[in-house]
Amino acid sequence: MDIPTNKRPFEVEICLPVRTYDIDFAGIVSNIVYVRWLEDLRLEMLAHHFPLNEQLENGIAPIILQTKIDYKQSIKISHAPIGKMWMKSVESLRWTVNAVIMVDDKVAAFGEQVGIFVNLQNNKPIRMPERLKQKYQEFTV
Repeated sequence: MDIPTNKRPFEVEICLPVRTYDIDFAGIVSNIVYVRWLEDLRLEMLAHHFPLNEQLENGIAPIILQTKIDYKQSIKISHAPIGKMWMKSVESLRWTVNAVIMVDDKVAAFGEQVGIFVNLQNNKPIRMPERLKQKYQEFTV
């Protein structure tokens, strides 16, 4: 997982609020919060490129197969983390997104998620939606 140096496919950036209930007994953000932040970033990215309501209207939904997080530095309640996420790859069935969470221009964590789309009627994997493939190819050509 690498830090983005320029605009990547579908890249989004959002402020990630640290709430009082996000803090563990050691006074730092709990590891599970990073998973929620990855979800927030992914939903933001999809909102711009393939909105969830449009997916549901078409009877499909994204499913996460794998989440990986490399923690580099603790985040405290006084910090103002920024998250970035972008599409790393789009294959025939699966997609991969990468993310970085930063505090004061320093990497706090790297994340990666692998997912697929499923048909909501039978919960079986489907091929990558054509609209999403085409949009991704526009970034990579």
